[in-house]
Amino acid sequence: MNLAETGHAWFTLAELAGMGLPDVPTTKRALQHRANAQNWLAPEKEGLTWRKRKGAGGGYEFTPYVLPLAARAKLAVAAHKAAEPTQAEKREKEELWRRYEALPDVHKAKAIKALSVIQAVETLCASGTRKTYAIMMVAQEAGVGHTTINNWYRDLRGLNRCDWLPALAPKYSRFTEQAECASRIWDFIRADYLRPEKPNFSDCYSRAEGLAKAEKLPIPSAKTLLRRFQKLNPAILILGRDGQEALTRKFPPQERDRTFFYALEAVNADGHEWDVFVKWPDGTVGRPVMVGFQDLYSGMILSWRVDRSENTEVVRLAFGDMVSEWGIPERCYLDNGRNFASKWLTGGTPTRYRFKVRDEEPDGIMVQLGVDVRWTTPYSGQSKPIERAWRDFAQRIAKHPAFAGAYSGNRPTNKPENYGSHAVPLDVFLTTIAAEIREHNARTGRKSKTCGGKLSFLQAFKASYENVQIRKATEEQARLWLMAAESIRADKVRGEIKFAGNRYWCEELLQVRGEMCVVRFDPQDYHAGIHVYHSNGSYLASAACIEAAGFSDRTAAQDHNRARKQWKRATKEALAAELKMSIAEVAQITANYTEESDEPIEAKVVRPVFSPGSAPTRGNAALALREASEEDLYLEKYNEMVRPDRQRFQVISSDD
Repeated sequence: MNLAETGHAWFTLAELAGMGLPDVPTTKRALQHRANAQNWLAPEKEGLTWRKRKGAGGGYEFTPYVLPLAARAKLAVAAHKAAEPTQAEKREKEELWRRYEALPDVHKAKAIKALSVIQAVETLCASGTRKTYAIMMVAQEAGVGHTTINNWYRDLRGLNRCDWLPALAPKYSRFTEQAECASRIWDFIRADYLRPEKPNFSDCYSRAEGLAKAEKLPIPSAKTLLRRFQKLNPAILILGRDGQEALTRKFPPQERDRTFFYALEAVNADGHEWDVFVKWPDGTVGRPVMVGFQDLYSGMILSWRVDRSENTEVVRLAFGDMVSEWGIPERCYLDNGRNFASKWLTGGTPTRYRFKVRDEEPDGIMVQLGVDVRWTTPYSGQSKPIERAWRDFAQRIAKHPAFAGAYSGNRPTNKPENYGSHAVPLDVFLTTIAAEIREHNARTGRKSKTCGGKLSFLQAFKASYENVQIRKATEEQARLWLMAAESIRADKVRGEIKFAGNRYWCEELLQVRGEMCVVRFDPQDYHAGIHVYHSNGSYLASAACIEAAGFSDRTAAQDHNRARKQWKRATKEALAAELKMSIAEVAQITANYTEESDEPIEAKVVRPVFSPGSAPTRGNAALALREASEEDLYLEKYNEMVRPDRQRFQVISSDD
């Protein structure tokens, strides 16, 4: 039994007779009489229901279409059972499709074109055209050699139609042979290159060449070794050359969903130093500091105060303004600075400066009002959404026309041309700030989840504020702060992908930072993850969805930090495994084969220097140095005292 390229089986008369099919004779002679009587060998059906047998002995082969319906049904059931793939065939099929999926679009297009040619040949064969003629006709029409088509059919032999596409893909073999490199050279250059000083690769390779030459070890070309470095895990290169902080930045930050809150349920506060010179009433000039409180649900700035510096008083007054106008929040996220951690504000709450609550410590204002105080991570703007508002203020408000000439720049290297030419009076500064913050809160079209791209911070705040129960402060509680007696492109940095409102990341995405990628996904389940492809169509990796956690979800924050630490620890171990030689050993080896030569260098040609007024010696006599007399010694001492720069002999080149 043969499986033809057309997808159905071919049988000889002897095979059909021996199958015991219903309504089919069981002897070859009887079946031959039926074939003659029913004209199975009609010329117009050649290639469709019968063909000449190519094997030894000749004869003819027939398709099941010449048989009665009952016989065809039984034969089809038997063929289906026999066609159940084995485990080896399943693995071969999976590997076939996996190889095809990893190919770039250029190679996939070649496979699609080859499949269209094969399908054209199959269509002609099904209509009764002999296969040889069909191949010649399609080859001429498609501009493909008939030998090429026959080779494609050879690749499809024994495969199901559903697997023809990957089987027709180009099979380019990779050059796997690598240039020989001694392990000592590879250890040496890794230890030299993967260090915080970040030396140039050319310098590291030059030192490795010196070691290879000194110890007579094989070393590949610089391009070959550089390609080997590029194949290393990008996280290893980042940790080895840029350090732990750079590696931490490559891990996607946790995104906290603030829609779980309602208005005034949670607030956060921070200080901001303005990039504007202000003239205070006493005539001094300086950059003021503002402390503000922001509603986490809506992003609205609830209150703010300005002072010469960030201190406990300005924090307390800003908190009092918020409570007086809007109410008492349920929880407050504060910076770990000592001004926010003052005992008059947060006394009784553990901080990073006082890890345990002291019995003699008085309760602070926030603790007495029942506010749950939370401390944010130091130097982490992601823990304080108000930092985003400060960035807007630094760009829009600090460069306001009313502050022209007073803008100082956000860093010393960004000073404007008119730096220090003007200082804004305090009253003008406060009036402008108040108007701009009102505009900041009322600006519509905010893209946060609570605003939905339409509402403003103020509108989102009011919509929730009017439908929840707010705790208001009494006059007695107000005295607590007034009567205080003391003061679809991958991310450029991490490679994460934002898609359909979700974020996706895996370690392999570090390879495509800032590059365009293609994603495949389940439209009914975005949280199941996505499959990422290179821009050329080759498969990269499967990236999981990074689900946003509630802003106050401490468990999610701990899990995120744990995952980041595990990733960093694994990368450190991988870097340690790469470094088989310490940098001290590199320095010692370099010193060993770069020893200076002890061979002295002597002048081969000398020229005598004569005293002023004496005649030079001519001819061969100039080369004869006479023995120094007492007059010569006296003259030499005289020259050393009067003309110390003159020497008795000076070295000249052979060209003189």
